[in-house]
Amino acid sequence: MAPPKLTDYERKRLENIRRNNEMMAALNVQSKASQLSNITKVVTKSYNVKSEKKPKTETPIVIRRSLRTRGIPPDSKGLDLYANSDSNAVTHNSPNKNDDFVQTLGPIPMKDAYKGVDDSDRSFIESLVRISDKEFSEEELNGHAKKMKIECSLELESLSLDPENIARVVPGRITQMGFCPSNDVKMVVAGNKFGDIGFWNVGQNEIFLYHPHQAPISGILFQPHCLSKIYTSCYDGLVRLMDAEKEIFDMVYNSDACIYALSQPKNEANCLYFAEGSGGLTVWDNRIGKSSSHWDLHESRINTIDFNPESPHIVATSSSDATACTWDLRFIGGGATKHTTLRTFTHKRSVQSAYFSPSGCSLATTSLDNTIGIYSGVNLEDQTSVYHDNHTGRWISTFRAIWGWDNSYLFIGNMKRGVDVVSTVQRATVKTLQSPHISAIPCRFYAHPYEVGMLAGATSGGQVYIWTSS
Repeated sequence: MAPPKLTDYERKRLENIRRNNEMMAALNVQSKASQLSNITKVVTKSYNVKSEKKPKTETPIVIRRSLRTRGIPPDSKGLDLYANSDSNAVTHNSPNKNDDFVQTLGPIPMKDAYKGVDDSDRSFIESLVRISDKEFSEEELNGHAKKMKIECSLELESLSLDPENIARVVPGRITQMGFCPSNDVKMVVAGNKFGDIGFWNVGQNEIFLYHPHQAPISGILFQPHCLSKIYTSCYDGLVRLMDAEKEIFDMVYNSDACIYALSQPKNEANCLYFAEGSGGLTVWDNRIGKSSSHWDLHESRINTIDFNPESPHIVATSSSDATACTWDLRFIGGGATKHTTLRTFTHKRSVQSAYFSPSGCSLATTSLDNTIGIYSGVNLEDQTSVYHDNHTGRWISTFRAIWGWDNSYLFIGNMKRGVDVVSTVQRATVKTLQSPHISAIPCRFYAHPYEVGMLAGATSGGQVYIWTSS
């Protein structure tokens, strides 16, 4: 058989192999490689050097404790809490006053709680006592009620904000605010997150600042029969009574749990209702000097307590458990662990407020699910939900829609430094109050009970804006 015929590529390949082998043989590579493999390998010894163990140095364990657990207020030295104020209001700060204030469970003299120059609040205390001493005749009260009914048809276009009606009342974020319920003075009282209480006569320059608490203020309540007595509640679990006649912040109630809200029905001057702990409602009776009742109404904290102005035995509560409820106090009690509501209003997220209208026939709720709920009808069965951006973030107090002077409008802040006016008839935002004088977001509001058109808005910077009707 003839050998296969090689191709040009295969012949070229064989030629290259032959030439390479001749080159390797000429260089004697194979013999040198075998010589290298026969050389004895040199073995080197390795030595392990043991490092000497150093003794461990004992570091002392330091247990850190916050100022709050040690009963010491936040250290604000070096901070100008009144910087960038957009008003000419003056607070009497004393450079010699000791800022280290340890929590006191007993009575606190007003002079010790005052954060100003000694005795510079004398005129304020005397004026508060004079206001309280003045009595209104039945004729004056009836005439005033008639006047309010006539003037309640408020024109929104008449509301304006004047520069002299702006003041920084307290340092830091305002958590609670109210008007003194009097015809003679236009006095605003505001509480902040540091436990301070500030008083400001609208239009005047002086601010009177006191420090009776150590945590955010959760309630401020004037006694209608004696305006020189003011109840305050706080997250520190204390309820105090400021008595201008005795010049003291007296201790009323001390709880191990936080107190989140404070209220009082108009027909019970001797009873206080406050939200205590996780969903509890406590009734304090001043006549016996102790708590008369405590009910667990919600699964989470109660944010607001509001009594129906026409039926004081009906109360509305809002809670962080995403519900608002109405209750009949005549049927709450006994040893029952589960109490029956009149109605339950459900939201998707925490309900920050639930307030009755001035007539008591409607209820408005504000929730973090970006809605304002409006309920009306005999049993509050007619429901309307109005969209509103209620996400204020961490540094701004939550929005709470309040009623004006009748059932027509709700007032609530917005994130664009304005005040949204919601019409309960049109079920929508119909106007936004704006002003170039507003430098911060107004988040908490209060309507003067006797001056139609006087609306107070508070900010997280301690400022208070007063709108008036021209």
